[in-house]
Amino acid sequence: MLEKVRIIEIPKITDPDGRGSLSVLEKNILPYSIKRVYYLYDVPSNSTRGGHAHKELQQCLIALSGSFIVVLDDGKERIEILLNRPDKGLLIPSGVWRELIEFSAGAVCLSLVSAEYDEDDYIREYEDFITFKKK
Repeated sequence: MLEKVRIIEIPKITDPDGRGSLSVLEKNILPYSIKRVYYLYDVPSNSTRGGHAHKELQQCLIALSGSFIVVLDDGKERIEILLNRPDKGLLIPSGVWRELIEFSAGAVCLSLVSAEYDEDDYIREYEDFITFKKK
């Protein structure tokens, strides 16, 4: 399942006069329609966010500012991915456990998801996740 996790390039337009950059997410960038947007900020560096998986929901995480590490687990393999660029997104398919750790000062994590909030789509206990993966 982790082979479906990927970094996506978000188009970046740099102003020729040195006034900064602009990135745009349009419908052809993500493999799903965005149904909900939220962001994490003011997360203490020693805190962990996430700690769940989704049965159906797909998600793209972007470090708008600062950095953090995303730990991904498919029940067999575990990888860590550093996000620290606003023109890179991490596409996480359904059925993958995720934890966000080691937030830098001022980090902002943008989340673009494929569904509205549905508590029934969450798997919040790792043992339940392993059982779900065996089905």
